[in-house]
Amino acid sequence: MDVLTPDDYSAGLHFLGLPLLAWIPLLPLLGALINLTLGRKLSRTTVHVIAVAAVAAAAGIAFYVVFGPMFDLYKHDYGGVGISQSPFVWIKIGGFTAEMRFRLDTLSAVMILIVTFIGTLIHIYSTGYMAHDPRFAAFFGYLNLFTGAMLILVLGANLPVMFIGWEGVGLCSFLLIGFWFENEDFATAGRKAFVVNRIGDFCFLLGMFLLYWATKDLAGSKDASLDFFLLKSAPAQQTYMQSFWGGERLAAAAGIFLFIGACGKSAQLPLYVWLPDAMAGPTPVSALIHAATMVTAGVYMVCRMSFLFATSTTALIVVSTVGLLTAMVAAFMALAQQDLKKVLAYSTVSQLGFMFVAAGTGNWTAAIFHLGTHAFFKACLFLGAGSVMHGMEHGGSHTPGDIMTMGGLRKHMPITRVTFMISCLAIAGIFPFSGFFSKDEILGGAFHIHPPGWPVWYGKILWGGLLVAALGTAFYMWRLYFLVFGGEERSEPAKKAHESPLSMTLPLVVLATFATIIGFIGFPHFKSFETPAPMHALASWLEPSVAHEWYEGAGKPAEPIGEASLAEVKACDNRNAKDVCALPGGEGEGVCDVAEPGAKPACSEPGDTGLIGLLILALGIGGLGIGLAWSMYGAGRGGPSRTVQELTEGPLHDVYEASKHKLWVDEIYDAVFVKPFRALARGLFEIVDRFVIDTVAVTGVAFVIGLFGRMSRWFQNGQVQRYLVGLVVGAAAVFLVTDCHTKPTFSYERQPGGTIHLHAQVAGLMRATSVVKWDLDDDGQPDPGVTGIDLVKRADEVAGEVTMWIDDPVDGKTDKVTRTIDLSEDN
Repeated sequence: MDVLTPDDYSAGLHFLGLPLLAWIPLLPLLGALINLTLGRKLSRTTVHVIAVAAVAAAAGIAFYVVFGPMFDLYKHDYGGVGISQSPFVWIKIGGFTAEMRFRLDTLSAVMILIVTFIGTLIHIYSTGYMAHDPRFAAFFGYLNLFTGAMLILVLGANLPVMFIGWEGVGLCSFLLIGFWFENEDFATAGRKAFVVNRIGDFCFLLGMFLLYWATKDLAGSKDASLDFFLLKSAPAQQTYMQSFWGGERLAAAAGIFLFIGACGKSAQLPLYVWLPDAMAGPTPVSALIHAATMVTAGVYMVCRMSFLFATSTTALIVVSTVGLLTAMVAAFMALAQQDLKKVLAYSTVSQLGFMFVAAGTGNWTAAIFHLGTHAFFKACLFLGAGSVMHGMEHGGSHTPGDIMTMGGLRKHMPITRVTFMISCLAIAGIFPFSGFFSKDEILGGAFHIHPPGWPVWYGKILWGGLLVAALGTAFYMWRLYFLVFGGEERSEPAKKAHESPLSMTLPLVVLATFATIIGFIGFPHFKSFETPAPMHALASWLEPSVAHEWYEGAGKPAEPIGEASLAEVKACDNRNAKDVCALPGGEGEGVCDVAEPGAKPACSEPGDTGLIGLLILALGIGGLGIGLAWSMYGAGRGGPSRTVQELTEGPLHDVYEASKHKLWVDEIYDAVFVKPFRALARGLFEIVDRFVIDTVAVTGVAFVIGLFGRMSRWFQNGQVQRYLVGLVVGAAAVFLVTDCHTKPTFSYERQPGGTIHLHAQVAGLMRATSVVKWDLDDDGQPDPGVTGIDLVKRADEVAGEVTMWIDDPVDGKTDKVTRTIDLSEDN
């Protein structure tokens, strides 16, 4: 049987005249169109059936394409090529072409499975959570639109198509976060998300434009298109290595610009401030934003552009450093929060920091691995939080998110409690739950990695910082668990709370199940174990779609990234056996080993003992965090212990206040950015808008025209006598303005034959009886017989100074003008 190529699949996978890949985002978009236009006329059952069916159908197509044609291509080494389909050409201007092209490779395959599967569960959950909301159809329309935009983002084969989805999820976040806009705080949160994301999106555009400028003239490319295949081609790779600014490569500038865009979308320092406020939206929105869509878009984009970031380890150290700081700062802020969803929000920010550290160390597989495991346990946590708040609301609570009023809910909400506990174990990195495997991959990668140009110790700094963040994660998540489910009820609503309906608990069970087992796709972690290939499924699956080498430039061989370097050996020079040494390309540390006496030591990868030590340490950190949380919040009857009160009111008071107030970052931003810009906007509004435009340009013009109209009505009244008076007065006014203010003078010019022409300029002053007299010999008296407006005299008859008189015998007035005549000039 012949093997089908990517072109065969691309040409053959069609449905109703459209490429099959186009149907994956199109189905949720059609669901959004129906519910947003006709939803008010449809029953609630019809609305949610359309919404759920649209996403479920997209999930069905995604699973078919990934585990059918895509898996077949992967087995035949076409995983990086994948399936590429284009419904139409979107933009064609000069030498730039952008097709509405979708591409499914091994990387985008992971993303569409996560987005559609978890998106379907969240849609099902929403049918119960939003059952009584008056804007039921609008909510499901926005939710479908959100899912469709995210699918466009991950399936886009070029940067312009990716940007459509990028902006689409930004718009939907505004619509969904501010869904309950009647509450001003919720509306403000939606606007905040929109504005902060626009800052990142502007930098994303700068990075995209820079890449277009760099690759538009590549040899062999028919049209510049910003297609990912073109951008990762060998000629493009050489372009990225060119010096651009400050001695850095062009890849550094482009990569950092794109990463700033990712900071906005994926809530990294300093653009993370919108995400905690996003809790204003309905809980299913929080789950969708924090787990399966939007916030993971930045991580996906960096991994998609791995070929660019692998060309600039400067860009990577920026990515990893920002990721580390975000992971630590967000974990600190979560320690003292008292709102259920706020704790989870800062948890998401922190976990995204872990992912960016993985991507920043070139450990793309670990970044996507943690993205996937995080999607399951974080979706379960948010939906579990929604279930808890749903139960508290039915118990009569007016502050259903306040964890200090909960406690004892394990007795009333057993399913929610078990699923929440599993997810807390997963995010804390406890074996055998999924977070243990993915977080260990990130920690181990940071410990051993050493990209070219980095300080040799920087990977250890990243590893140590992430351990601190992991300790904080385990502590604040289990603090949350004990305050919500442990001990006894601390309020009447908690005593009256009850379990949520099946439509809400069933997705929790499914998500918790995957949060338990999904991590095993990365098992085992030890190279000495003889295991079949499927046990390393994710790394093997992603291998065709991500970069594997640091690009050192012309004349220097590319060096392997990560695990590839651990398989190499290098002379240890004169070190002693078992000493620590650097592996080839600086990719981590190995040990000096002597195969036999007298042999030269060789540098090889560390054995299982070192890796086991890292695993045990990471596991111990998670256990320590849980133990600390239990001792402070879980022991006895539950709730904060006396120790917590003593610490927060004593030596740790300032630390507690800093965490509770989130390091006052929002207040600082408000003072430095928001208030000055608000004052500037207010000033511009008052001066430019109200005064210049409204008062002067609009009202002023209208006033003048109205005044002129009222004055005109005094004259335009149909009486001919007034018209005649107006005509006479107007003519007199014209005469006065144009003539009566004209002063008399005369001009002169030399003519051929040695004569001088003098001309009196007295228009408007002359009457029929007026006489013009001249004094040409400069004796101060009019010359006899020399009169008239125009005179022609010989040059010798004209003195150096000429005087002209205008006599009016009627009023007896005489005007006199004297000018100096320069006979040396031809006037």
